[in-house]
This record gives sequence, C-alpha cells and structure tokens, in this order.
Amino acid sequence: MIRIKALLLALVACTALLAQPADSQKVITRSTMLGFGRTNILDTYLSAEHFKGNGISFVTTIERQRPEKRWSTLMEHEANLSTTKDRAKTQKELEGAYNFYWGKLYSWQLFDNSLKLQAGGLVNASLGVIYNTSNGNNPAQARVHLNIMPTGVATYKFNLWNKPFTARYEVSLPLCGIMFSPNYGQSYYEIFSLGNYDHNVVPTTFVSAPEWRQMLTLDVHLWKSAALRIGYLGNMQQAKVNNLRQHVYTHRLLIGFTKQFSIATCGLNKKY
Repeated sequence: MIRIKALLLALVACTALLAQPADSQKVITRSTMLGFGRTNILDTYLSAEHFKGNGISFVTTIERQRPEKRWSTLMEHEANLSTTKDRAKTQKELEGAYNFYWGKLYSWQLFDNSLKLQAGGLVNASLGVIYNTSNGNNPAQARVHLNIMPTGVATYKFNLWNKPFTARYEVSLPLCGIMFSPNYGQSYYEIFSLGNYDHNVVPTTFVSAPEWRQMLTLDVHLWKSAALRIGYLGNMQQAKVNNLRQHVYTHRLLIGFTKQFSIATCGLNKKY
C-alpha cells in the first residue's frame, strides 16, 4: 500500500511539472558531426621528424539550458583517427584520441536576442596514442591529460533568402592541468614493469602545454526543430615536458545535423 501511494504521489508530481509553462523545461541543443581534414604530428619521444597526413573526426555537442536561467551545461565528445607520413614518405605514424569536454557557461542576450554571448570553463579529459610503425623499441606513445579550459561562445541568429540561419563560434584555451609523459630516454618497460617512476605525472600550464581549440559552424534551418550544420574544427594541442616535445594539430571540415528540443525535469520523461 505504501509503495502504491508513493507511486501515485510521483505521478501527480510529474503531471504538475508537465502542466507548467515551457520556460520551466530544459532546452537541449544536440549536434552530431563528421569531420575530414589534415593532421600534423610531432613527438620527439618517437621521432624527431614531423608527420603529416589525413584524419577523420566524430564530434558531438550537447548543451542544456533552462530558458529562464543564464547558466547552461555544455558537453562535447571528440574522437579522432589519423594516418600520417614523414617528409621522406618512409615512416608512418598512426594517431587516435578521444577528448571529452564538460563545463558551465554564463550567457548574455543582446540585440533583441539575436546575439548570444557565453563565457565559462570546461574540463577536458583526453586519452590517446601515437604509434610509429617503424620503431622496434618503444613504438607507441600514450597521450593522457586533464585540463581546465576557459571558454567563450558567440551565437548569432539571422535570416537570409527567407530562411533562418545560426552562426556559432567557440574557442577554448588551457589554464592548468596534469598530463602523463615518460622522461627523456625512459622506456615504458621501466615505468610499468619495473615501477621506476621518474616525474611521469606532470603539472602543466598554458606555458608548458599550450592549446587552442576553435569551432566555427553555420546551421541552415531546413526543418522546424532540426538544421543542417557545416563548419570547421581546429584543435592545436602542444606540450613540452620532461625534455620532450609533442604536438598534434588537427584541422577538420565538419558536416552534420543539429536538433533542438525540450524536456521536462521529471525523471519519467524522455531523455537523450
């Protein structure tokens, strides 16, 4: 009997939430994109050569915000896979990485809500690997880091040819973090088999591990709640720690779809 009463109370609460005006609901904007473009790699632990090639990326962005609130939650997934060669075309390096971004943004609405400015910060967790197909000893280098990144976003809505468009620019820069790195001349066998720690977890700043990530997109609203999205993603990650240098620069042309919808806060409603 107690369980039945509790269930009835939950249903009544959910019904009350659904009966509230739309501005009490969360507005969710979700974008899924596929990107193609160039990749530039340098990792002096594996080779002193620069490697260039092509890569593919899968990017998903999800933003949640209540219309009556100024704070929003931004979450992004970015997965990359690249194949590159050195200048002589005799060596090859393969690179794969997954970046997860999560954070909060504060917004300002300007020019009759046509321009939206947001500022805040993201936490970036990155996991990846670079593999040199020509190396016998230590052919791979792990890429693991955690960053705090100040972030800014500008979104502008306008009409062109009697159709609505949305332009969006997002930029993130590192503040501080930590990363994993072997020391100069240290093998992974020494680290993981012998347990010889040698400053392998390194604090980083915007000086020792600079990064510049920017994404420029244009939404063409062909449907009521969905749009075709095209754009550019540039992610320039660098590090100079333990007498080793590394950078991975990726440039991607993006194409995908954006969908916006609302959900009530009741846990029994649809989630994405």
